[in-house]
Amino acid sequence: MGVLQLQPILATGGYDRTIRLWQPYTGQCIRTLVHSSSQVNSLAISSTHDLLAAGGYERIRLYDFNRPYPTAQIDFGLHKNVTRVGFQQQGNRWLYTGGEDGKVCLWDINATKRPSCMHIFECQRPVNALCLLPNQVELLIAMQQGGIYLWDIRSDQYDLVSPEADCAVQDVTVSPNGAYMAAITSQGKCFIWTLTAQGTGLTKMESAICLKAHRKYGLRCRFSPDSSLLVTCSGDGTARIYRTDRWMLQAELPIERFWMWDAVFNYNSKYIITASSDCLARLWDIETNRVERLYSGHLKAVTALALRDVSVGSTADTTGKGLSSTH
Repeated sequence: MGVLQLQPILATGGYDRTIRLWQPYTGQCIRTLVHSSSQVNSLAISSTHDLLAAGGYERIRLYDFNRPYPTAQIDFGLHKNVTRVGFQQQGNRWLYTGGEDGKVCLWDINATKRPSCMHIFECQRPVNALCLLPNQVELLIAMQQGGIYLWDIRSDQYDLVSPEADCAVQDVTVSPNGAYMAAITSQGKCFIWTLTAQGTGLTKMESAICLKAHRKYGLRCRFSPDSSLLVTCSGDGTARIYRTDRWMLQAELPIERFWMWDAVFNYNSKYIITASSDCLARLWDIETNRVERLYSGHLKAVTALALRDVSVGSTADTTGKGLSSTH
């Protein structure tokens, strides 16, 4: 087993056409992967912890953590930017992608020679974000022209909700416990729904609350692994963290002048990592709102993050203990 499979890994990517792999708690850059074909729009790590998917312009690349080059490339049938990539989390049999061409594709990544397209959902409008529900059979699709599809990939049934008329839905996410769904719009509003499983039918979505999360463009929203927190990111230079028990603001993490593009929680929801257009990623202590680590090395905006925070078959420290000063 390669050395990178024995420790937590943070992957960062953006407009300088590189992907950097970091040890998240020390801030050490472990490897730099060249993504020469385009900027990096989205990153995802497989449930088997060994594959990294990177979405860019007209293609997706798959990387093995222990090789310095792509192990597979998907570039057929794709047009314009691939805006979101993600893996099935049970069984690791397929990859899902969406993009500006209005198509959501499911790819068999265990195909003999190269990934093959298993299924396509035609949205007829640009896709900004995707999120697979914990049941692993329903997919949320956020669109540039507004609206969110809930698509059952088994039956091809779908439903559509429109949180805000004529307003782009920039991101959509579901809490790991399956209780809530959140979406953030280009107007900085974050809409929350409660979810109820319906047996063999589509999951029921009920509107719950609207948060005026940001003054400017909303970009990203994610739940913490324990489902207790929700983070939103924006062009106003902040990431804001809300408690899901009462939807109250717990913390605001600001930077100066730059866009906050992405954020991801660590495994115990005590730390959060953000990506921003000042070429940096940062690790924050949520309790103190302090920056504990800087990840410096990118030459342009950092727009995408992926975190594998549980070591595989090792005693590597994943607690974040000892983070006492900014690096």
